[in-house]
Amino acid sequence: MADHQHARAGTPDVVLARSPALGPLLARGALRSPFRRPRPDARVPRTRLVLPGVRVDLARLAAYERVCGFATGEDALPVTYPHVLGFPLAMRLMSGRHFPLPLLGLVHTSIEITRRAPLPATGTYDLSVRVAGTAPHRRGTEAALVTELRCAGELTGQPLWESRSTYLARHRTGAAAPAAAPTAGEPLPGVAEWRLAGDVGRRYGAVSGDRNPIHLYPLTARLFGFRQAIAHGMWTAARCLAAHGTPDAVRVRTEFRSPVPLPGTVRYAADGTGRFELRRDDGPGAHLTGEVLPPAT
Repeated sequence: MADHQHARAGTPDVVLARSPALGPLLARGALRSPFRRPRPDARVPRTRLVLPGVRVDLARLAAYERVCGFATGEDALPVTYPHVLGFPLAMRLMSGRHFPLPLLGLVHTSIEITRRAPLPATGTYDLSVRVAGTAPHRRGTEAALVTELRCAGELTGQPLWESRSTYLARHRTGAAAPAAAPTAGEPLPGVAEWRLAGDVGRRYGAVSGDRNPIHLYPLTARLFGFRQAIAHGMWTAARCLAAHGTPDAVRVRTEFRSPVPLPGTVRYAADGTGRFELRRDDGPGAHLTGEVLPPAT
């Protein structure tokens, strides 16, 4: 069945018949990566990809819950799971001809999620993903992608769940790049120590589809400037939120501040205000900082 295209407020929609296969997209993105020269003012594809009638594979969901530490068997999607549903659409956009950043080596730097209501695992949804734009970063260029999940048949209504993710292509920057973000304040109270096995990236890649080489093996990570394989940012966020817990209506903001090497040991910390972080075992620096908040009105 062919994809269908129509316009939405000046932005073309491409309605997909099925979720894209990730293998060919990864290969296409890898082949195009060496020819891309990222810059903050680059044009981005205006297309919104839409996948209607999405049903969740419950076995795959349970595998994801186990890898990330969520409870299994509930008729509810974890707050981070729609990101996994939208990942193939995001990959189609990021591996496409008109996406300005190289897919290989992209680093997930932040995500903000809003969930307005519970999401039954047995529900049917319409999913959409678009590129919101690019911006300068002190270490290169970032692209922002917006993912939205709605009840089936309500593509123009307010999303039940939405996220904005930023992805960094590292390259040399000039003096005009913005200054580094301020560092976190006083460390939060420690809650738990987590020992991470060397295969965490491979196990999360198997349940999420995200098999970026920087997460898989030391050798493939070294090709992109990392000494070891590093954990997926979305695995670290999901693992923290599984430990923290989230209400049905929630807004979550997370910044991925430094890579989590695999294998390794990290410390999960949180306080009673909704803040949480993942810290290095050998010092005060944070790998991840986040906050659980009420949804914006």
